[in-house]
Amino acid sequence: MKTIAIVGRTNVGKSTLFNRLCGRRLAIVHDRPGVTRDRKEAEATLSDLSFRLIDTAGLEETTSLAEAMWRQTEMAMAEADIILMVVDARGEMTRLDARLANQLRQVDKPVFLLANKCEGKMQQHMLADFYRLGLGDPLAVSAEHGLGMKELYALLKPLFPKVEKKVEEGEQESDDSPKNRPLKLAIVGRPNVGKSTLINRLLGKERLLTGPEAGVTRDAITIPWEWKGNQILLTDTAGLRKYGKVEDDLEKISAADTRNTIDFAEVVVLVLDANQPMERQDLMIASKVLDEGRGLIIALNKWDSVKNQRQVLSDLKEKMESSLQQVKGLPIVTISAKTGYGIEPMMTSVFHIYKLWNKRVSTHKMNDFLKRMTEAHPTPVARNGRRIPMKYMTQVNARPPTFVIFSSNPDQLPESYLRYLSNGIREQFGLVGVPIRIHMRKRENPYADKPRIPKWQKKNKK
Repeated sequence: MKTIAIVGRTNVGKSTLFNRLCGRRLAIVHDRPGVTRDRKEAEATLSDLSFRLIDTAGLEETTSLAEAMWRQTEMAMAEADIILMVVDARGEMTRLDARLANQLRQVDKPVFLLANKCEGKMQQHMLADFYRLGLGDPLAVSAEHGLGMKELYALLKPLFPKVEKKVEEGEQESDDSPKNRPLKLAIVGRPNVGKSTLINRLLGKERLLTGPEAGVTRDAITIPWEWKGNQILLTDTAGLRKYGKVEDDLEKISAADTRNTIDFAEVVVLVLDANQPMERQDLMIASKVLDEGRGLIIALNKWDSVKNQRQVLSDLKEKMESSLQQVKGLPIVTISAKTGYGIEPMMTSVFHIYKLWNKRVSTHKMNDFLKRMTEAHPTPVARNGRRIPMKYMTQVNARPPTFVIFSSNPDQLPESYLRYLSNGIREQFGLVGVPIRIHMRKRENPYADKPRIPKWQKKNKK
């Protein structure tokens, strides 16, 4: 599959074009310059062309962060087979445009110049200025409104042989099979706890921007990765602060992107700063993950800088027992993203939780379990003076394990008894550390819709 990189200075519409070609909003778009910092990758299509698309950070004036962002862009250009340079047709050509074009003229691969924000004819007559970049005829497009996509297709089509397309279709069919479906792993936490550093350590390279200042990551960046033969979609996210402290609209968008990532993840690693473990915001993030039914791992980062390690671990476990009662036995791993300490146990815990998260128990075993639990502690008495009957129990779903109990009085069973059953399931079937859902349903009376026949009529029939 061919790779296309989108490059250009800040605020010219690269992320808007990225979202247009991907067919959905994957990259954050904002009027503020420099929103994109890390390079973001996704599969995209244009008519019958399928390709891997890379969105890059905009070229800025030289700062320490801008230099790191530019190195990421250079990596994207090195990986790409085709490069799309985007300029702003509403403005004049700038020194940064010329600097980037000068570097692209030395690249031995196809480069196309796209003049974005050409919604009307007034912008199109200003394209003459961009001929000075030496990259050929600028193509007038509007990423926001989808204008110029047919012309872009005509430029790209000759670079995609028909033979390659057949291979791509075959690869896509095999990737959709359940055996090849990758695990969706998200890394979340408060700002500046070391999420991006952890992912760089896992990948073994400086794939994501890191820095001492909080809020370096803005977009949720998903990266395909393999660990011991297991395919993983690894996602870095923006740090989540307390909602009341978030005033900047861009941070609100980043936080919403992070919460959306949690919704679609399968296992989530919550990274904590071991020097400030499990603050109120950490508990809120953990509760969000568990309420969504995702597998959760607690990773104590910067463990090498903690002095009283035994006390810190003991206090953390105690706080989790009292504050996260919906799940017992959450796995806690101590790591150092900087040195690589604890990475192996963390990934082992990830796949252990993932296996439990997918576990299924037969209906026969569930009914035997229900019988033993109700014999040990009978159900409470209902309003009619009789104990609430439990007819049978079955598992209706996994991911997370979800169970249904059928009863004639399901609404009268207290939450405390459901917690008793939930703890019993964890102990009996080893589902420790994963969220469990139990639903009560009313068992339908098979004779409810049939008319009642008086006794004297029954005697006459005999």
